[in-house]
Amino acid sequence: MPRKVNVALVAPVFGEPVFNEGVPSPDPTVFKKTHPSDKQLYSQIQDLLSKDVVGFDQARGKASDVFALQDAYGPHGKDVVAGIQKAGQITFHVAGDSGASNVRKYPDEIRVSDQVTNDYHTSPAATRPSFLFHLGDIVYDFGESQYYYDQFYEPYRNYPAPIFAIPGNHDSFVVPSTPPDQTPLTTFTRNFCSPKPVVTPEAASLHRTAMTQPGVYFTLDAPFVRIIGLFSNALEDPGLISSEGGKWKSVPDFQLAYLAAQLQRIKSENYPGAVLLATHHPAFSYSPPAKSGGTGGNHSSSTQMLREIDTICKAQGVYPHAFLSGHAHNYQRYTRTVKFAGNNYDVPFIVCGDGGHNVNPLVQARGGKAAQEPTNGSSVNYMDTKPAVSTGGLLLEKYDDKTYGYLRITVNKQQLQIGFHQVGTSLPQSRFDMVTVDLASHTMVSN
Repeated sequence: MPRKVNVALVAPVFGEPVFNEGVPSPDPTVFKKTHPSDKQLYSQIQDLLSKDVVGFDQARGKASDVFALQDAYGPHGKDVVAGIQKAGQITFHVAGDSGASNVRKYPDEIRVSDQVTNDYHTSPAATRPSFLFHLGDIVYDFGESQYYYDQFYEPYRNYPAPIFAIPGNHDSFVVPSTPPDQTPLTTFTRNFCSPKPVVTPEAASLHRTAMTQPGVYFTLDAPFVRIIGLFSNALEDPGLISSEGGKWKSVPDFQLAYLAAQLQRIKSENYPGAVLLATHHPAFSYSPPAKSGGTGGNHSSSTQMLREIDTICKAQGVYPHAFLSGHAHNYQRYTRTVKFAGNNYDVPFIVCGDGGHNVNPLVQARGGKAAQEPTNGSSVNYMDTKPAVSTGGLLLEKYDDKTYGYLRITVNKQQLQIGFHQVGTSLPQSRFDMVTVDLASHTMVSN
C-alpha cells in the first residue's frame, strides 16, 4: 500500500554545511553492513513493482520558488557564486544509479565516485565542478537507512561539493511490512530535504551534512543554469509525475502545477540560461522493432510521463534545452526535434544510469535469436508515440552499454555542453561523447 513520507529530522544543527572529510581517506573494500541477497526479496515483491506507487509531501515554499546554489553552500555561498560568475561559466557533475547492492558490485561504485572526486580536484579553478546532481537510485535495494553509509556517504566521503538528488524508484518503493517511520522517502527526505544542515544517523562517523533542498522535487538555480528535478515515483516502469487523471489515486498532482509555475517564472523573467529537466525514469529508453528479433534493455520508455511534461511546456511556451535521466543502466543519447514557437529545437534526451550499480546491454536476445545492435544516428521515431508537441524526428545518436560513467556539464551565456565520461578505462578522463546546444536557438553546434 502507498505510504506518505514522515519528515522527522535530527540534530545537531551546524552553522554551515559540510561536504567532505577534509583529509582524504582510503577506499573502503567491504560493506560495514552486510547486504543480503536481493533474489529472494525480488521474488516476493515482483508483482508489486508494477503497481505500488507512493504518495509524497508537497515541497516547502511556493510552486514558483527556486533553491539557490548559493544557499546550499551556506555562509560561503556568495563567494562561490561570485567565482562562477567571474569565470563566465559553470561546470557540474551528473550521475545516476550509483548504489552497489552487494560487495561484488562495490568496486564499480567506488571507481565512479573516485573518478568524479578526482575530476573535481584536478580541474582548473574556472572549470572545477560546483556540485553533483544525482538522478536517483542512490541506495539499493529499496532505500534502507542502514545502507546509506556504505552506498552513499562512504563512496562520496571525499567529494568536496554539494550533492543534490531526486529519488529513484529504489529510493521510494515501500517493501511490505516496512514501519511507517522507515519508509525510503522518509530516509531520503532526512538526508536530502532537511530544513537545516545536520549530520544524520545514516552518515554515522562521517561529516557530510544533509542537503537542504526543499523537497523530493525542486528547482536548483545556479549561475547560467536551472535544473528542474521531478520525482518520477516508485514503479519499475513506467515513470510518472502525477495521478495521470486519477489512474494512480494515491499520487498527488503537485508536480503538474509546480512545473507550470516554474516555466511561467522562466518566461516572465525572460530567463537567459540553460533550462534542464531531470527525472529518474527516462522519457526514451531503447526498444528495437519486433523484426530485429530482440527486445529492449532492462527498462522501457515513459512516454505518458513525457506527454504530461510536453503538454505543460506547450501551454507555458517554454521548452527545456535538455532532458536528463537514469534508471536504464547504460548511457544513451537521443536528439528529438521539437517544433516549438515556430522554430525547430534540437533537444538532447540523455540517459546516464551507469553510475556504479550495474551496466546492462541496450538490446537483449529474444526467443533464442540474438538481438541486432542499433547503429549510432539511427532513426527511432517509432518510440515517440502520440507526442503532445509537434516533432520532426527522434534519433539515437550514441550509446555505451559496456562502461560505467557520469556526465560533466558546462554552461556559459551562449552554450550548454554535456559530455559523457567513461570510468574504468585507461585514461583518468576518458570522454566518450559530447553534445553542444546553442542556448538562444535551441540548436546543436558541431563539436
